[in-house]
Amino acid sequence: MNITRENVDALNAVVKVDIAKEDYSDKVEKILSDYRKTANIPGFRKGHVPMGMVKKQYGKAVLVDEVNKLLQDALNKYLTEEKLDVLGQPLPKAQEGIDWDADNFSFEFELGLAPEFDVELKGKKAITQYNIVADDKMIDEQIERIQKQYGKLVSQDTVEKDSEITGTFTNEEKEIDNTVTLTLDKFKGKATAKQFVGAKVGDVITLKTKGLYDDDHELMHALKLSHDDVHGLDIEVNFTITEINERELADLDQELFDKLFGEGEVKSVDELKAKIKEDAEKQFAQQADQKLLNDVTEYLVENTKFDLPAEFLTKWMQTAGEKEIDADQAKEEYEKSEKGLRYQLIEGKLITDNDVQVTMDDIKNHAKEMIKGQMAQFGQLNPSDKELEDIAARVLGNQDEARRISEQLISQKLLAVYKEKANLKVKELSYENFVKEVYGDK
Repeated sequence: MNITRENVDALNAVVKVDIAKEDYSDKVEKILSDYRKTANIPGFRKGHVPMGMVKKQYGKAVLVDEVNKLLQDALNKYLTEEKLDVLGQPLPKAQEGIDWDADNFSFEFELGLAPEFDVELKGKKAITQYNIVADDKMIDEQIERIQKQYGKLVSQDTVEKDSEITGTFTNEEKEIDNTVTLTLDKFKGKATAKQFVGAKVGDVITLKTKGLYDDDHELMHALKLSHDDVHGLDIEVNFTITEINERELADLDQELFDKLFGEGEVKSVDELKAKIKEDAEKQFAQQADQKLLNDVTEYLVENTKFDLPAEFLTKWMQTAGEKEIDADQAKEEYEKSEKGLRYQLIEGKLITDNDVQVTMDDIKNHAKEMIKGQMAQFGQLNPSDKELEDIAARVLGNQDEARRISEQLISQKLLAVYKEKANLKVKELSYENFVKEVYGDK
C-alpha cells in the first residue's frame, strides 16, 4: 500500500491511497474459506461447496468490503501519524466506475486543513470585567421581601397602596374566570392602582388588558391564558374583590434568622445584611463571569484573523448530516456555523497554548460539589462521601452529562486564563446599574 499527499494550498490537500493485491488478498481468501465451511447451497454438503462457486457468489462483495475497510483504516492511521489537523472528514473524490476485477486500486480524498494562527489575548482595547456589588438599597429591599414573606396577614376594610388583594378576573366572551392575589405595584400605570385604592370587598373594578402589565407573563398568570392569547390582547375584564389584607412585616429576631439560615448561623441584623450581601454577590459573580466569557469570545472571534477552507467545508456539509442537502443549503449552513467553527479553533489553540487540562478527577469532584449543593437545597446538609460517590458515578455514567461538566470546567479554566492574560478593565457597580448597562433599562 502506498499513500501520498499533494498540498493544493495551505488549507487544502489531496491524499492518494494505492492498494495492491497483496494488501487484501490473504484476508479475502480467509473470509471466503470461512464462508465455504458454513455455506448452505442446495446440492452440496455443508463444507464441500466448490471454492469457485463461493468466489463467484460472494467474492466481489467480500473484496469491496475488505478494500473499503483497509482504505478507511489506512487513511485514519495516515492522518494520525502525519499529525494532520483536518476539518470535517476526508471527502472521496468522484471517480468513474471502479473496476473491481482489477488487482490494484487507487482512491483520492480531499482534505480541509486547519489554518495556522496565533491568538493575541492582550488587545489594545480593554474589555470590561464587571464587579457587581450588592448595595445598601438592594440589601434593604431583600430584607423587606423576607419580612413580608414571613410576616402575618391582617384583614383590611379598604384597599390601600400596600394591600394584598384577592379577587377574580372575569370576561364572559373570552371565558376568563381566574382567582388571583395581587399587589398594586405590579400594574404598569399609576391610574390603574388609583382605581383600587379605597375599594372594598365585593367591589368590581373594570380594567383594560392593554398596557395593564409591563410583562405579558404577568397578564398570562392573572388571566390564566396562553402566551399567544395574551399577545396584543385588548379587552375589558372585571376584577371582583373577595379579600383585602395587609402584610404585617415579620420581626427581625433570632426566630426569623434561625428559620432562614439554621440555628445560630446569623445572630444580628448586621450579620443578616452581611449574609445577604455575600450570597447575592456570589450569584452576581457568576453573571459577571458569564458576561466576561461572552465578551472575550466575541473579541477573539472578531480579532483573530485566519482563512478557512470554505469551499471544502461547504461541500463536506452536504453529506455530513443525517440527510443529504444541496449546494445552496450547504452554503447557508456553512455561513451560519462559520463563527462557531472559528471559535472552536481559537478555543483549541488557547487550550493547547495554555496547557488547559481537565482530568477525570476534576470532573468527578465537580459533579460531587454540584450534587452536594442540590442536596443542601432539600435540607441534606451533610451527605456522606459514599453517597456523593455513588450519585456522581450514576450521573457520570451518562456520557452527555459527563461531557457537559467537562465543557463547564474547560470554560472555568479558560476564564482564569482570560483574567490573568487579557487586557481587562475592572468596573464596579450595583446589580441594578449592571442590568441597565448590559441589557438596557428594562
